[in-house]
Amino acid sequence: MSLLQLPHASPAVVLFDWHATLADTLDAMYHAVDDVLPMLEQLGLDRRLVKTSDSKTLEDAKLVKYVQTHGRLHPRIKEERKISRTDIFEVLFGPDEEAKHIAHLAFDNCYREHFGEAMPMEEGIPDMLETLRGTGLKTGVITNRNREFLEHELATIEDNGWAHLFDTIACGDEVRWRKPAPDLILKALEKIGQPADPHCWYVGDSTTDVVAAKKAGVTAIFYNGAQWEGDWIDKIFPGTSRHPHKPDAVIRKFSELLSLSENIRTGTVPSA
Repeated sequence: MSLLQLPHASPAVVLFDWHATLADTLDAMYHAVDDVLPMLEQLGLDRRLVKTSDSKTLEDAKLVKYVQTHGRLHPRIKEERKISRTDIFEVLFGPDEEAKHIAHLAFDNCYREHFGEAMPMEEGIPDMLETLRGTGLKTGVITNRNREFLEHELATIEDNGWAHLFDTIACGDEVRWRKPAPDLILKALEKIGQPADPHCWYVGDSTTDVVAAKKAGVTAIFYNGAQWEGDWIDKIFPGTSRHPHKPDAVIRKFSELLSLSENIRTGTVPSA
Protein backbone atom coordinates (compact mmCIF):
# COMPACT_ATOMS: atom_id res chain seq x y z
CA MET A 1 0.00 0.00 0.00
CA SER A 2 1.32 3.40 -0.92
CA LEU A 3 1.76 5.77 1.99
CA LEU A 4 2.92 8.57 -0.26
CA GLN A 5 -0.69 9.41 -1.03
CA LEU A 6 -3.56 8.64 1.31
CA PRO A 7 -7.31 9.24 1.31
CA HIS A 8 -8.37 12.46 2.99
CA ALA A 9 -11.81 11.22 4.04
CA SER A 10 -13.12 8.10 5.71
CA PRO A 11 -15.42 6.00 3.53
CA ALA A 12 -19.21 5.95 3.75
CA VAL A 13 -19.49 4.01 0.49
CA VAL A 14 -16.99 1.71 -1.18
CA LEU A 15 -17.58 1.01 -4.87
CA PHE A 16 -15.64 -1.68 -6.70
CA ASP A 17 -14.79 -2.34 -10.30
CA TRP A 18 -15.76 -5.89 -11.31
CA HIS A 19 -13.39 -7.36 -13.91
CA ALA A 20 -9.79 -7.84 -12.68
CA THR A 21 -10.66 -6.23 -9.35
CA LEU A 22 -13.22 -8.48 -7.71
CA ALA A 23 -13.53 -11.10 -10.44
CA ASP A 24 -11.19 -12.79 -12.90
CA THR A 25 -12.92 -12.99 -16.28
CA LEU A 26 -9.74 -12.43 -18.27
CA ASP A 27 -10.00 -15.42 -20.62
CA ALA A 28 -13.43 -14.46 -21.93
CA MET A 29 -12.41 -10.80 -22.10
CA TYR A 30 -9.35 -11.49 -24.24
CA HIS A 31 -11.32 -13.81 -26.52
CA ALA A 32 -13.82 -11.00 -27.13
CA VAL A 33 -11.06 -8.42 -27.75
CA ASP A 34 -9.52 -10.88 -30.24
CA ASP A 35 -12.85 -10.86 -32.06
CA VAL A 36 -13.17 -7.06 -32.06
CA LEU A 37 -9.73 -5.99 -33.30
CA PRO A 38 -9.99 -7.59 -36.78
CA MET A 39 -13.25 -5.62 -37.17
CA LEU A 40 -11.69 -2.17 -36.76
CA GLU A 41 -11.72 -1.38 -40.49
CA GLN A 42 -15.29 -2.61 -40.82
CA LEU A 43 -16.31 -0.44 -37.88
CA GLY A 44 -14.50 2.60 -39.29
CA LEU A 45 -12.15 2.64 -36.32
CA ASP A 46 -8.88 1.88 -38.08
CA ARG A 47 -8.64 5.56 -39.08
CA ARG A 48 -9.39 6.68 -35.51
CA LEU A 49 -6.48 5.01 -33.75
CA VAL A 50 -4.32 7.50 -31.88
CA LYS A 51 -1.06 8.64 -33.38
CA THR A 52 1.75 6.76 -31.72
CA SER A 53 3.41 10.11 -31.04
CA ASP A 54 0.43 10.97 -28.82
CA SER A 55 0.66 7.79 -26.74
CA LYS A 56 1.24 8.20 -23.01
CA THR A 57 4.08 5.67 -22.86
CA LEU A 58 6.39 3.90 -25.27
CA GLU A 59 4.61 0.66 -24.40
CA ASP A 60 1.27 2.21 -25.39
CA ALA A 61 2.74 3.33 -28.72
CA LYS A 62 3.97 -0.22 -29.37
CA LEU A 63 0.51 -1.62 -28.63
CA VAL A 64 -1.11 0.79 -31.10
CA LYS A 65 1.47 0.00 -33.78
CA TYR A 66 1.07 -3.75 -33.31
CA VAL A 67 -2.71 -3.55 -33.61
CA GLN A 68 -2.39 -1.37 -36.72
CA THR A 69 -0.05 -3.87 -38.33
CA HIS A 70 -1.51 -7.19 -37.20
CA GLY A 71 -5.13 -6.52 -36.26
CA ARG A 72 -4.71 -8.31 -32.92
CA LEU A 73 -3.00 -8.03 -29.56
CA HIS A 74 0.59 -9.09 -29.11
CA PRO A 75 0.58 -12.59 -27.55
CA ARG A 76 2.62 -11.30 -24.61
CA ILE A 77 -0.25 -9.09 -23.48
CA LYS A 78 -2.56 -12.08 -23.18
CA GLU A 79 0.14 -14.14 -21.51
CA GLU A 80 0.76 -11.48 -18.87
CA ARG A 81 -3.01 -11.04 -18.19
CA LYS A 82 -2.57 -7.57 -16.75
CA ILE A 83 -4.47 -5.11 -18.96
CA SER A 84 -8.24 -4.87 -19.38
CA ARG A 85 -10.21 -4.14 -22.53
CA THR A 86 -11.15 -0.71 -21.17
CA ASP A 87 -7.50 0.25 -20.90
CA ILE A 88 -6.81 -1.37 -24.29
CA PHE A 89 -9.48 0.82 -25.91
CA GLU A 90 -8.16 3.83 -24.01
CA VAL A 91 -4.66 3.20 -25.40
CA LEU A 92 -5.98 2.67 -28.93
CA PHE A 93 -8.42 5.59 -29.14
CA GLY A 94 -7.32 8.07 -26.49
CA PRO A 95 -9.77 10.96 -26.03
CA ASP A 96 -12.02 9.88 -28.95
CA GLU A 97 -15.09 9.02 -26.85
CA GLU A 98 -17.26 8.11 -29.83
CA ALA A 99 -14.68 5.64 -31.13
CA LYS A 100 -14.47 4.00 -27.70
CA HIS A 101 -18.28 3.87 -27.56
CA ILE A 102 -18.36 1.99 -30.88
CA ALA A 103 -15.61 -0.36 -29.71
CA HIS A 104 -17.42 -1.11 -26.45
CA LEU A 105 -20.64 -1.94 -28.31
CA ALA A 106 -18.74 -4.30 -30.60
CA PHE A 107 -17.09 -5.87 -27.56
CA ASP A 108 -20.49 -6.48 -25.96
CA ASN A 109 -21.65 -8.41 -29.01
CA CYS A 110 -18.48 -10.50 -29.03
CA TYR A 111 -18.37 -11.04 -25.26
CA ARG A 112 -21.80 -12.63 -25.47
CA GLU A 113 -20.16 -15.57 -27.24
CA HIS A 114 -17.55 -16.14 -24.53
CA PHE A 115 -18.76 -15.04 -21.10
CA GLY A 116 -19.83 -17.38 -18.33
CA GLU A 117 -17.28 -18.33 -15.71
CA ALA A 118 -16.04 -15.77 -13.20
CA MET A 119 -13.45 -16.54 -10.56
CA PRO A 120 -12.55 -14.46 -7.49
CA MET A 121 -9.42 -12.35 -7.90
CA GLU A 122 -8.49 -13.22 -4.32
CA GLU A 123 -9.64 -15.63 -1.67
CA GLY A 124 -11.94 -14.20 0.99
CA ILE A 125 -13.59 -11.42 -1.03
CA PRO A 126 -17.09 -12.10 0.39
CA ASP A 127 -15.65 -11.91 3.90
CA MET A 128 -13.96 -8.62 3.03
CA LEU A 129 -17.23 -7.19 1.73
CA GLU A 130 -19.13 -8.41 4.79
CA THR A 131 -16.52 -6.80 7.04
CA LEU A 132 -16.93 -3.44 5.29
CA ARG A 133 -20.72 -3.68 5.51
CA GLY A 134 -20.45 -4.67 9.17
CA THR A 135 -18.87 -1.31 9.94
CA GLY A 136 -21.90 0.47 8.50
CA LEU A 137 -20.49 1.15 5.02
CA LYS A 138 -22.49 0.70 1.85
CA THR A 139 -20.91 -1.27 -0.98
CA GLY A 140 -21.44 -1.33 -4.72
CA VAL A 141 -20.05 -2.69 -7.95
CA ILE A 142 -19.77 -0.92 -11.31
CA THR A 143 -18.64 -2.22 -14.66
CA ASN A 144 -18.36 -1.16 -18.26
CA ARG A 145 -20.05 -4.45 -19.14
CA ASN A 146 -23.73 -4.85 -19.89
CA ARG A 147 -26.07 -5.84 -17.08
CA GLU A 148 -26.86 -9.21 -18.68
CA PHE A 149 -23.21 -10.22 -18.28
CA LEU A 150 -22.69 -8.85 -14.78
CA GLU A 151 -25.90 -10.34 -13.42
CA HIS A 152 -24.92 -13.77 -14.68
CA GLU A 153 -21.40 -13.53 -13.28
CA LEU A 154 -22.60 -12.14 -9.94
CA ALA A 155 -25.15 -14.95 -9.63
CA THR A 156 -22.73 -17.79 -10.41
CA ILE A 157 -19.39 -16.79 -8.91
CA GLU A 158 -18.44 -19.19 -6.13
CA ASP A 159 -21.71 -21.12 -6.72
CA ASN A 160 -23.94 -19.04 -4.43
CA GLY A 161 -23.08 -15.68 -6.02
CA TRP A 162 -22.28 -12.28 -4.55
CA ALA A 163 -25.24 -10.13 -5.57
CA HIS A 164 -26.47 -9.90 -1.97
CA LEU A 165 -23.21 -8.24 -0.93
CA PHE A 166 -23.88 -4.98 -2.79
CA ASP A 167 -26.21 -2.08 -2.10
CA THR A 168 -25.88 -0.63 -5.59
CA ILE A 169 -24.89 -1.83 -9.07
CA ALA A 170 -24.34 0.18 -12.24
CA CYS A 171 -23.54 -1.26 -15.68
CA GLY A 172 -22.23 0.08 -18.97
CA ASP A 173 -25.54 -0.14 -20.81
CA GLU A 174 -27.19 2.15 -18.23
CA VAL A 175 -25.12 5.24 -19.11
CA ARG A 176 -24.15 7.13 -22.25
CA TRP A 177 -20.42 7.18 -21.57
CA ARG A 178 -18.51 4.35 -19.93
CA LYS A 179 -15.33 4.67 -17.89
CA PRO A 180 -13.11 6.71 -17.87
CA ALA A 181 -16.15 9.00 -17.86
CA PRO A 182 -17.59 9.40 -14.34
CA ASP A 183 -21.13 8.40 -15.35
CA LEU A 184 -21.11 4.90 -13.85
CA ILE A 185 -19.87 6.07 -10.46
CA LEU A 186 -22.45 8.85 -10.41
CA LYS A 187 -25.20 6.41 -11.43
CA ALA A 188 -24.29 3.95 -8.65
CA LEU A 189 -24.29 6.72 -6.04
CA GLU A 190 -27.55 8.19 -7.33
CA LYS A 191 -29.27 4.83 -6.81
CA ILE A 192 -28.52 4.88 -3.06
CA GLY A 193 -28.84 8.60 -2.53
CA GLN A 194 -25.18 9.17 -1.74
CA PRO A 195 -23.20 12.25 -2.81
CA ALA A 196 -20.19 12.07 -5.10
CA ASP A 197 -17.55 13.23 -2.67
CA PRO A 198 -14.33 11.88 -1.09
CA HIS A 199 -16.38 9.80 1.38
CA CYS A 200 -17.05 7.49 -1.57
CA TRP A 201 -14.06 5.29 -2.27
CA TYR A 202 -13.82 3.68 -5.68
CA VAL A 203 -11.51 0.66 -5.98
CA GLY A 204 -10.34 -0.38 -9.44
CA ASP A 205 -7.43 -2.01 -11.21
CA SER A 206 -6.94 0.27 -14.21
CA THR A 207 -5.88 3.78 -15.09
CA THR A 208 -9.38 4.37 -16.44
CA ASP A 209 -10.80 3.52 -13.02
CA VAL A 210 -8.62 6.17 -11.40
CA VAL A 211 -9.53 8.75 -14.03
CA ALA A 212 -13.25 8.00 -13.61
CA ALA A 213 -12.97 8.37 -9.84
CA LYS A 214 -11.17 11.69 -10.07
CA LYS A 215 -13.64 13.04 -12.63
CA ALA A 216 -16.50 12.01 -10.32
CA GLY A 217 -14.89 13.74 -7.35
CA VAL A 218 -14.51 10.58 -5.25
CA THR A 219 -11.51 8.91 -3.65
CA ALA A 220 -9.50 6.71 -6.06
CA ILE A 221 -7.98 3.49 -4.70
CA PHE A 222 -5.82 1.66 -7.24
CA TYR A 223 -5.98 -2.12 -6.80
CA ASN A 224 -2.62 -3.42 -7.97
CA GLY A 225 -3.75 -7.01 -8.37
CA ALA A 226 -1.43 -7.32 -11.36
CA GLN A 227 1.47 -6.68 -8.97
CA TRP A 228 3.04 -3.93 -11.07
CA GLU A 229 6.33 -2.58 -9.76
CA GLY A 230 6.41 0.95 -8.36
CA ASP A 231 8.24 2.43 -11.33
CA TRP A 232 5.52 1.22 -13.70
CA ILE A 233 2.79 2.70 -11.50
CA ASP A 234 4.67 6.01 -11.59
CA LYS A 235 4.79 5.73 -15.38
CA ILE A 236 1.06 5.10 -15.86
CA PHE A 237 0.15 7.83 -13.36
CA PRO A 238 2.70 10.50 -14.30
CA GLY A 239 0.79 13.45 -12.84
CA THR A 240 1.48 15.61 -15.88
CA SER A 241 -0.78 18.27 -17.35
CA ARG A 242 -1.95 15.79 -20.00
CA HIS A 243 -2.35 12.93 -17.51
CA PRO A 244 -2.90 14.59 -14.12
CA HIS A 245 -4.92 11.93 -12.34
CA LYS A 246 -3.22 9.89 -9.62
CA PRO A 247 -4.69 7.44 -7.10
CA ASP A 248 -5.15 8.46 -3.49
CA ALA A 249 -3.71 5.10 -2.41
CA VAL A 250 -2.42 1.88 -3.94
CA ILE A 251 -3.23 -1.53 -2.49
CA ARG A 252 -1.92 -4.95 -3.54
CA LYS A 253 -4.56 -7.01 -1.74
CA PHE A 254 -7.89 -6.45 -0.06
CA SER A 255 -6.57 -6.93 3.46
CA GLU A 256 -4.78 -3.63 2.87
CA LEU A 257 -8.08 -2.01 1.92
CA LEU A 258 -9.64 -3.17 5.19
CA SER A 259 -6.68 -1.84 7.17
CA LEU A 260 -6.71 1.46 5.32
CA SER A 261 -10.44 1.92 5.83
CA GLU A 262 -10.19 1.14 9.53
CA ASN A 263 -7.14 3.32 10.08
CA ILE A 264 -8.64 6.31 8.26
CA ARG A 265 -11.92 5.88 10.15
CA THR A 266 -10.21 5.76 13.54
CA GLY A 267 -7.51 8.32 12.74
CA THR A 268 -4.63 5.90 13.24
CA VAL A 269 -3.02 6.05 9.77
CA PRO A 270 0.76 6.29 10.10
CA SER A 271 2.33 9.43 8.69
CA ALA A 272 4.00 9.12 5.27
